[in-house]
Amino acid sequence: MKLNLSMIILFVRDIEKLKQFYVNLLQLEMLEEIPSEWVLLQAGHCTIGLHQVGQQYLQHNDETSGAESNTKIVFETDENLHSLREELVARNISMREVKTFDNYGYWLCDGEDPEGNVFQLKQKK
Repeated sequence: MKLNLSMIILFVRDIEKLKQFYVNLLQLEMLEEIPSEWVLLQAGHCTIGLHQVGQQYLQHNDETSGAESNTKIVFETDENLHSLREELVARNISMREVKTFDNYGYWLCDGEDPEGNVFQLKQKK
């Protein structure tokens, strides 16, 4: 069996806020939109769908919306990761420090979108 990842869907509480984050700050291209319901973004060879979560889930505490997720979206970049991190921090995006591991060919930096979903930026050394 050969599978190719084509799309990741995030169920989100505030679709407009997440759309602004991924389009304006991370500069992903918006492919389609159904206002207040759905946004499809191009992310390299994969797409990311932002899907408005059902009403029954909107009652949960805002502080735990992303904390319950076990997903991390990883974006590879050719830009200098240290400079990119500084730019995102200046825009009030929650970013951890840049790190790497012994015998690993990438610099890594984790961040969080406005709903607490974790994403990672990685750059070849």
